[in-house]
Amino acid sequence: MPGDDQGYAPEQPIAFSHRLHAGELEMDCLYCHYGARWSRHAGVPPAELCMNCHQSVTASLDAVAEERARAEEEGREPQTVVSPDLARLYGYLGLDENRKPVPGAEPQPVPWVRVHDLPDFVWFDHRPHVRRGIQCQQCHGPVEGMERMQQWSDLSMGWCLDCHRSNPAVPGHSLEGLDPRERSLASVPTDCSTCHL
Repeated sequence: MPGDDQGYAPEQPIAFSHRLHAGELEMDCLYCHYGARWSRHAGVPPAELCMNCHQSVTASLDAVAEERARAEEEGREPQTVVSPDLARLYGYLGLDENRKPVPGAEPQPVPWVRVHDLPDFVWFDHRPHVRRGIQCQQCHGPVEGMERMQQWSDLSMGWCLDCHRSNPAVPGHSLEGLDPRERSLASVPTDCSTCHL
């Protein structure tokens, strides 16, 4: 069916590890995908956002420690270690390995490969889901354990409807015992025009 790419995990131009960033470092998904708060799309963060950390963090702690130990053995100052993936990031930003602008280099967007891609006839908006406090993992799976991002859920219409039918609009509240009018006000929409404008 359209959009059912469950398990799709394309290779990316930079091997970004959600396991490291969202898992080990416990970065909030909305730090990078801030657009989910006020936009229909969560969006891919601009490479400049990566530089908030990667201006200083240029390689893994192990690689930096290894270089320091080697420099100490050799009686020299440690050199900056830049991982191959961060070197690619700097290249897209028009920077050299010292994070200085390369003369004549134009910054380019990282050509990320889209993982979650709904058909054009489906309207999905992240905003109401984020506002309700739905965790990203409910749809995107255990992102904090994914070395390479993959489509976890099948994102089918039935999958979405199952969630809409089983979850009241207010987290932690049940629809049981409510009269029909209260139930309709408390539940999330399941009519066709909600997702198919």
